[in-house]
Amino acid sequence: MAKITFYPLGNADSYLIQTDQDKYFLFDFAEMRNPEDNADKRMLLEENLKRDIGWPTRRAIDVLAISHGDNDHVKGISDTFWLEHAKTYQDANRIIIKELWVPAALIVEEGSEDDTRVIRQEARHRFLEKKGIKVFARPEHLKDWLESKGKRFEDYRDLICDAGKTVPGWTVQRDSIEFFVHSPFAEKVKDGLLDRNTHSLVMQVSINSGGNITKLLATGDSVSEQWEKIIQITRYHKNDMKLGWDIFKIPHHCSYKAMSKDKGTYITTPTEEFQWLLDQGANCGILVSTSKESHATTTEQPPHIEAYRRYQETAKQLDADLVVTMEYPNKQNPQRLVITIDGKGPILKKAISSPSVITTSQRAPRVG
Repeated sequence: MAKITFYPLGNADSYLIQTDQDKYFLFDFAEMRNPEDNADKRMLLEENLKRDIGWPTRRAIDVLAISHGDNDHVKGISDTFWLEHAKTYQDANRIIIKELWVPAALIVEEGSEDDTRVIRQEARHRFLEKKGIKVFARPEHLKDWLESKGKRFEDYRDLICDAGKTVPGWTVQRDSIEFFVHSPFAEKVKDGLLDRNTHSLVMQVSINSGGNITKLLATGDSVSEQWEKIIQITRYHKNDMKLGWDIFKIPHHCSYKAMSKDKGTYITTPTEEFQWLLDQGANCGILVSTSKESHATTTEQPPHIEAYRRYQETAKQLDADLVVTMEYPNKQNPQRLVITIDGKGPILKKAISSPSVITTSQRAPRVG
């Protein structure tokens, strides 16, 4: 049985995929809880992640994928993981990363601070050493940067994954998991200044368990302009099925900016492209908002109630579950949100009558 675990971290991302073959893929890492604040309901991530991978028997994960370099996707990496570029980050209490996945923007940008700077240095080190890394963008996106380091671009081409292709080395037939890359694209920027959201890593993850393939859309903090390009390009190449989903990781902590540039006064009206994306969901699917509790009134920061109301409509139309990480199984004591996957598709644990009583609900497998 495969499994996806989402952690309650407020407006931050970290979720762990475990396959039938006992391979572990972590998307983002953000240690957000303040241990000195007893009222902070966010989960301590490092100790719970270690438990979920079977620490200390297992000391490594197969992949750490960083969607982009914002603090709410990388905080605490320098304290938790064994990093190759400096001995400061090497001791027996750290989790080993067999392969690091990053968007090219994380390597080429300048001026980063804190954990973003640390993971950028790690990515640069691994890339230049050609060891334990994949970088996502068209190859030409990194050409100038490599040449500025005195390197031959051709020597690094095999480490770069382009949008519109699957990640080499993983197939559903052999490994029970496959990754189709939708973003980032090859867009040049000036003076090293990058909009990290529009360069965010977006993938369709296909997970084979019990002969059934469940599709997760890993969306990072993607925004509407990015989705317009993704959907237009995908449909032009007649790859519509690559945007099908059984599990939808709602982008950007339920921000309206993934759907549209306009929040709306009561409900966000999606762009034509994003509406099409919502319609690709399977019946009885699962939508996950990695965010703070939803609000009854409008707010400046996500989650935006206007967008949440639109996701509620999709959940109703598809008879799907819509869950918020900081509300699961309840707002008073949020816990890890676990979706198990077997031959019948994804199953979401649900609380009934009290936080201590847990049952499961069967999700119907995707048709086609």
